[in-house]
Amino acid sequence: MSEVAPLLADLRQTLDRLRFPLDLPQSADAREETADLRHQLDDYVLPRYESLDAPLLAVVGGSTGSGKSALVNALTSTPIAQSSAIRPTTRTPLLVHHPDDRRWFDGDRILPELARVRGGDGESHTELALAEAETLPPGLALLDSPDIDSIVEENRRLAAQLLAAADLWLFVTTAARYADAIPWALLDEAAARNIVIAIVLNRVPPGVGAEVRSDLARRLEQRSLSHAPLFVIGETDLSEGGLIPDADVTDIRAWLEGLAHDSSARTAVARQTLGGAVDALTLRGETLLPALGEQRSALVTLASQVDDAFAHAHAKVVSAVDDGSVLRGEVLARWQDFVGSGEILRQVEAGVGRLRDRISAWFRGGTQAQAEEIEEAIEDGIARMLVGETETAIATVERAWARGLGGESLVSDAAARLRSHDERVEAATILVREWQATLTDLIREEGQDKRAAARVLSLGINTVGIALMIVIFASTAGLTGGEVMVAGGTAVVAQKVLEAIFGDEAVRRMAQSAQKDLHRRVGEFMVDDAEPFRDELATLGVDAAAGDDLAEVLALLAAARREEQGE
Repeated sequence: MSEVAPLLADLRQTLDRLRFPLDLPQSADAREETADLRHQLDDYVLPRYESLDAPLLAVVGGSTGSGKSALVNALTSTPIAQSSAIRPTTRTPLLVHHPDDRRWFDGDRILPELARVRGGDGESHTELALAEAETLPPGLALLDSPDIDSIVEENRRLAAQLLAAADLWLFVTTAARYADAIPWALLDEAAARNIVIAIVLNRVPPGVGAEVRSDLARRLEQRSLSHAPLFVIGETDLSEGGLIPDADVTDIRAWLEGLAHDSSARTAVARQTLGGAVDALTLRGETLLPALGEQRSALVTLASQVDDAFAHAHAKVVSAVDDGSVLRGEVLARWQDFVGSGEILRQVEAGVGRLRDRISAWFRGGTQAQAEEIEEAIEDGIARMLVGETETAIATVERAWARGLGGESLVSDAAARLRSHDERVEAATILVREWQATLTDLIREEGQDKRAAARVLSLGINTVGIALMIVIFASTAGLTGGEVMVAGGTAVVAQKVLEAIFGDEAVRRMAQSAQKDLHRRVGEFMVDDAEPFRDELATLGVDAAAGDDLAEVLALLAAARREEQGE
């Protein structure tokens, strides 16, 4: 079994990586199945592979009122398990073993999540009560399990977990309840897993034993369980000690003792149940693959919705920067107030000599206050556009997530990570101001020779910076009607001033560099609002490679099992 054991450990590690955080059609079942597989590996499969010589664990399971605790008491010849008419009786499972087997159960070799309790019945679903009984043979332990159909959900879950940790089942039912659906669902699972099982038909009224036994045997045969030993206990008075008469459980005790005393039989039981459990794990693990694919696909869609919304917003801002839309409205009006358009434009069109000096004179006529108004208008225009498009992208993502795969909780969690509107406005304003400051650096860098420096000084560096911004935003694609004529004309003015100072190649280089820098800053600004959505997806903890890794380890495990069986 050496080839199978390490693959089971790999499977256990892979199961720890599985997450199904999005509430998709297959998610709930996949979460429950993953938890069940982890439990079975931890509670039974891994420890049994490591210790084939450990005592057999016989879990006594069945429906409410079937007499499970009474059977445990009878088999140990002592009222060791609580038995009463109050339901549910068994809340904390009780494991009874021979004193010589204590070392196998004191630690967390099996059922590691259940804390061990000795000397009491235990009071929690997270505890496992331990008791010793010399009347049990070494090599066999009995576990009194909660009802499989308990009205208490925790009882039902624990019962299923304990049955999955068994080497063999003692399945207890009654003449009145043996046809119920829930027990047969578990018996079908036992058949599918090839688990070693014995059926105890308890509390059979006088005169109907043969009929009920025959019907139950027929049902077992229909479910491929005809090989399971079937024991019948009649409805009888209890002994003075409150126990089922010893004669009624002699056959059951003999069958169990035969397994416990024969090491080869004990190993055969362990191998049969273990092999069936591993084969079932492989098949059940494969059912998780579609759910994992569903999660991955949904996450890709959610991430794409973020990427698409913010890419669209970025493209709109860049387009507005590139096509002249920034020069609309107040910016254009402030620029006109600063330099005027009519006379300058006529001089440019007429090609009047010494144009540079004339234009410079007009520029010097603008006041510092007017220059600041233009800068503020540009700053406000870009910042408002940036904030507006970013918040449109945010709203687009939130709508898509809320009505689709993410759900309201995912939206609210992501929204909690976002900066506020005021913080966004402040960040946009700072962005534009910092970008404007880089224009000053560009101008100083290009105007290092004395002539250019003198001309910059003559006009004022802020004025030259404004002219450069006008050139950057001067494309008329985003303007209409009179705006085209005015913006185009005044852009020529700004272009000529800059060319007179730096030369046309330098102006082109400066404009391209500044425009590229603004595009970059816009992208970084939007990343700050897109990242909370991406971070929210990351916190879901979905490992994109886990599905492929699970499929691989399941395939290897199936191959190892075939080799182990000599196929």
